[in-house]
Amino acid sequence: MNWTDLQALVPAPGQSPDFSACLQAFPALELAKTTPQDPRHHAEGDVWTHTQMVVEALLALPDYQHAEPVDQQVLFLAALLHDVAKHATTVVDPSTGAIGQPGHSRRGAIDARISLWDAGMPMAMREAVCRLIAVHQVPFFALADSRRQKSPEFIVRELSWQLSIPLLATLAEADMRGRICQDRQAVLDHIELFRELAREEGCYGQPRPFADAHTRVSYFRGAQLHPDFPLFQEPGSRVTVMCGLPASGKNTWVAQHRGGWPVVSYDDARDELGLRHGQNEGRVAHAAIDKAKDLLRRRERFVFNATHLSQQMRDKTLDLLFAYGAEVELVYIEAPREELLRRNRGRDTTLSNRALLGMLHKWELPLPTEAHEVHYIAHR
Repeated sequence: MNWTDLQALVPAPGQSPDFSACLQAFPALELAKTTPQDPRHHAEGDVWTHTQMVVEALLALPDYQHAEPVDQQVLFLAALLHDVAKHATTVVDPSTGAIGQPGHSRRGAIDARISLWDAGMPMAMREAVCRLIAVHQVPFFALADSRRQKSPEFIVRELSWQLSIPLLATLAEADMRGRICQDRQAVLDHIELFRELAREEGCYGQPRPFADAHTRVSYFRGAQLHPDFPLFQEPGSRVTVMCGLPASGKNTWVAQHRGGWPVVSYDDARDELGLRHGQNEGRVAHAAIDKAKDLLRRRERFVFNATHLSQQMRDKTLDLLFAYGAEVELVYIEAPREELLRRNRGRDTTLSNRALLGMLHKWELPLPTEAHEVHYIAHR
């Protein structure tokens, strides 16, 4: 299945979706047919029944019908795959029988990313799909759940830098219309309020303006400030943080674009310590971080070159850099599966191709909100 085949799944105006072709394109959806759901929220039944109802509801929405073809493709695939990981996250309470799928949105974004990457979908469109899947339920409760630590204003401001809020609201509306539940209208009202708040914030279809990049990054990292007033930036290191799977081309990019800069690298630390990949990783990390701290104290520019594949791993590095007042750019690089494996086979490395592919299940691209600048590079 390639990208052209996936594009053909999106029905022409007035036509019905070919769900048999959708199942052939994404075999994981077959498991949705036998995945139960909480009847309080999904009286329609299993996940596949719900998915079909969501897709049909999406096609009937005016916001979808009036969208550009590229956005229609993004929305269609996001609706089709929004619950692709429910089968893998289903838990049933042994005492009450209550059904839940905790973490299915985040896991679904990763599963969709792998499938769409293998199909050759353009990275920008693929990530638009995956970002929608990762947060597709947020408009349900962003304005209604007082227990959330983030204010509704913060949520829409942050999301506006990560994805298209109009597309997110459209997907959320289709998700609610494609189910049978008692609170459907109340949730649809919340989604409309979510839209209105984004319009009031000036970020319905574009990122919320900020005084400058440092103010924006500081705000999204929890600083108590107003987006319209610049926050003074203390001088610090300029750091380029590399992200991407092994053999994606990070070292080549650094050599071409950051020649002469000091490099902090777990691989280098591993080599200096004479350790194999996966051996005494704590000692490796300690050595690399000590080198980074020394450079940060001296306010020197440098490259932090590692996979930084998951948000959790990036957060550890970014927390360190921002604690020292660094100005940070993230550079994410990727290549097709076959090219990665070919390159890795030819490298002097203790990382096997099997281990490399195992890393895909933690594959989360950096978001535009994570650093002062974020760049995405895809090699074909």
